[in-house]
Amino acid sequence: MTERPRVLFVCVHNAGRSQMAAGYARALSDGAVEVRSGGSEPGDQINPVAIAAMAEEGIDISEGVPQLMTTEAVRDSDVVITMGCGDVCPIFPGKRYEDWDLTDPSGLPIDRVRPIRDEIKRRVELLLRGLLNNPPR
Repeated sequence: MTERPRVLFVCVHNAGRSQMAAGYARALSDGAVEVRSGGSEPGDQINPVAIAAMAEEGIDISEGVPQLMTTEAVRDSDVVITMGCGDVCPIFPGKRYEDWDLTDPSGLPIDRVRPIRDEIKRRVELLLRGLLNNPPR
C-alpha cells in the first residue's frame, strides 16, 4: 500500500484561502490525501465569511484553528500550495510548489468571497486529479 500524498496549503493568516482549500481537499479527496494548512502569521480565528461561504458548499471549516506554518510541515509535505505568503515559505529542493494568486477574502462581503471560493475549488479539483492519478513516489 502506498502512502497518501501530503499537501500543505499556506496563506498569511491561515484564516481564509488556505482553510477553504484544505476544506475542499479533505472533502473532495475522501481521505486519499493528507491535508495540512498553515500561515506565516496565523490569525486568531477563521474568517467568518469564509466559514459561511464554505457552509454554502456543505463543508464545515468552523472548527479550524489558524496554525503556524512550520519548516517541518513544509519538509514533510509532497506538495506545497502558497497563496500570498511571498518569500516567507521555506524551499526544499525536489518538492512540488505552486503559488496560487488569489485575492485575500479578509474583510470582503460574501458576494465577493464566493468567486474566490469557487476558484479555490477549481484549483483543488485539478490538484487532486493530478495527485491521485500520479501520486508521489
